[in-house]
Amino acid sequence: MATGQQGELVAVVNDTNPKSNGRAYSLKISGNNHSQLLGKKIGDVVDGIFVGEGDQTLSGYKLQITGGSDKTGTPLRRDLEGGSRQSILVTASTGFKGHSLVFKNKGGEKKRFRYKPNGLRMRRNFRGNTITQDTRQVNLKVIESGKKALSDILASESEETSE
Repeated sequence: MATGQQGELVAVVNDTNPKSNGRAYSLKISGNNHSQLLGKKIGDVVDGIFVGEGDQTLSGYKLQITGGSDKTGTPLRRDLEGGSRQSILVTASTGFKGHSLVFKNKGGEKKRFRYKPNGLRMRRNFRGNTITQDTRQVNLKVIESGKKALSDILASESEETSE
């Protein structure tokens, strides 16, 4: 597999608390917790007890799914139904920046220029908004905080690995 084993997700949890300065934490989800997330869609709210492993579960937290990607890095897109890969024609939006790079020799150096022509559209591959077996990363943001701060729960992980 490209980034992990079958039946395993990486959850990137964004702490929306202003004191944390928007810090993001990466947690693994596997086993029964992985099966709890299958079938959920972007925008759904998930209980934090299903995120993390062992004593690192985020019990008491409510998390919203904001996006993700599959095993090849293809992004999930909110406006596509299902979990299959689809090729769609898009303008500048999620998964496409809307500019073309042009390299020119200028003064003996090769320089890179970005051009944003009006109406530039390209066909790109995207996944639907549903989490499936092929999903490898899920982006989450905190909606409701638990009793302990997110940094306190996940700080013990970095201390254990450094010993």
